[in-house]
Amino acid sequence: MRTAYRVETVRAAERALMARLPEGTLMTRAAAGLAAACAGLLRPRTRGARVVVLAGSGDNGGDALYAGARLARRGVAVTAVLLSPERAHPGGLAALRAAGGRVAPPEGAHELIARAVLVVDGITGIGGRGGLRPAAQELARAAAERAVPVVAVDLPSGVDADTGEVHGSAVRAALTVTFGALKPGLLIDPAREYAGEVRLVDIGLGPELPPEPDVAALDDADVAALLPRPATETDKYRRGVVGVVAGSKRYPGAAVLAVGGALRGGAGAVRYVGPAGDAVISRYPETLVSAGPPHRAGRVQAWVIGPGLGTGPGPERTVADVLDSDVPVLVDADGLARLNTEQVRARSAPTVLTPHAGEAARLLGRDRASVEAGRLAAVRELAERHGATALLKGSTTLIADATGPVIANTTGTPWLATAGSGDVLSGLIGALIAAGLPPREAAAAGAHLHGRAGQEAPPPAMASTITEALPGVWSSLL
Repeated sequence: MRTAYRVETVRAAERALMARLPEGTLMTRAAAGLAAACAGLLRPRTRGARVVVLAGSGDNGGDALYAGARLARRGVAVTAVLLSPERAHPGGLAALRAAGGRVAPPEGAHELIARAVLVVDGITGIGGRGGLRPAAQELARAAAERAVPVVAVDLPSGVDADTGEVHGSAVRAALTVTFGALKPGLLIDPAREYAGEVRLVDIGLGPELPPEPDVAALDDADVAALLPRPATETDKYRRGVVGVVAGSKRYPGAAVLAVGGALRGGAGAVRYVGPAGDAVISRYPETLVSAGPPHRAGRVQAWVIGPGLGTGPGPERTVADVLDSDVPVLVDADGLARLNTEQVRARSAPTVLTPHAGEAARLLGRDRASVEAGRLAAVRELAERHGATALLKGSTTLIADATGPVIANTTGTPWLATAGSGDVLSGLIGALIAAGLPPREAAAAGAHLHGRAGQEAPPPAMASTITEALPGVWSSLL
């Protein structure tokens, strides 16, 4: 599991560790890791390679300058462009000059960047707020226009370390070398897109960090540990029966895809309720079909409702019927448009909401752009307002509830941006909940499997091929 901590938490850990170490130890460790990462990108022609260090004021610029000094001692031609010469880190600047590095003002830096093979972004780091200032914007633009790879120090300058938001222009890095702990912005879009590859340098902060992070990202091993495994005495009810209320005469495919996601997600049985029974049975004859209403369909351990329900009073009554049940309920798509917040908050059993940005915007009473720009705040507000587990779909899928850190799923792929993909995800998560996983863990595991299936499905991926890829992904993790 990868864990990320807010800037305030990281700085508190740094202070606690620095109080027990000789002065400058943490910066030395950070600079060593940064220099090693840069040298790796320069190989095999390290000696004589031209590197430009963009150094702002403070410790971030100091890390970059000390790393530049280490590179200069290896024969790299390092030039530091000081954005605030009067506030440049004195120790780092002295070390760079002593190692043979050069110093240049921002004026004329475009030509230096044009001849460079690597640019080191030490402009603002994790303490920055807002976008880049005009002088820094010009330098970042010069690197982008010349396609010079950029290595960001701790965090790409101009992005928000705590939220993943980007206000104004920011540096786009090929590699971000971060120190001590990941920061939430490195896991959450839009900032994640600016970070490129992320490499964590251990500087000894681990024992000083709290046990619970602010944001976490599961890896294959974490998800494998969550997946339910049938035992010798298992029957279909122990594996979990999930009820799916989806589809309509206009959208029968939504029902087929949601049922497929549930079956390929390991459900012991799927009860389908709705008008698309013939389409479901023709594709998945093992499905138990009922005309409804949901409360008469038979025993289930979880409900999935919403994909392709359509409009009108009928779906509204059906959503209310499902929410009246005493088992966990996942609400998606058209079901979200008919959601009664007070009914959700009053439920004794858990509820999972799985909106995309547009649906989340309607639930929160704001515009879509603000949700996409501030995904972390939006998913937390969704969970808090509804007293539910919220899964906010998108380039970074985020899961939040009242307990534990926000979970960022990083297996997503643009191939998942296809009609019906979300219906498959809903059925998959519903199956995991019916199997006994807590909603938060089920949502996180489902998003991870769904993303992996999107990666495995042959392009151009479709919802049906994503469904078909799920068993292979599942078996690869067990």
